[in-house]
Amino acid sequence: MIKSILIFVLAGLCEIGGGYLIWLWLKENKPWWYALIGAFILILYGVVATLQPANFARTYATYGGFFIVMSILWAMKFDNYVPDKYDIIGAIVALIGVFIICYAPRS
Repeated sequence: MIKSILIFVLAGLCEIGGGYLIWLWLKENKPWWYALIGAFILILYGVVATLQPANFARTYATYGGFFIVMSILWAMKFDNYVPDKYDIIGAIVALIGVFIICYAPRS
């Protein structure tokens, strides 16, 4: 389970980091190479996600919960975002869903 969580975190960093660079290029007039690097990192995200042992549906559903939490953490770090109680509650609910979807014992 720890290896799987680390892969989800790495995938999240790739997707959020790559998307953030493209966001900066388009929204904040950063140089074109921000978009190029962002696109490359987004491609890496697609590769990293395939390292999960679960099937596509379970992997991407689970990743969605990680993405929610990591997006809030990213915004706190890089955009001085302060989550409110509903952001935090929603993130907790998403993580509970993640652990049910991906890590519940199945027969």
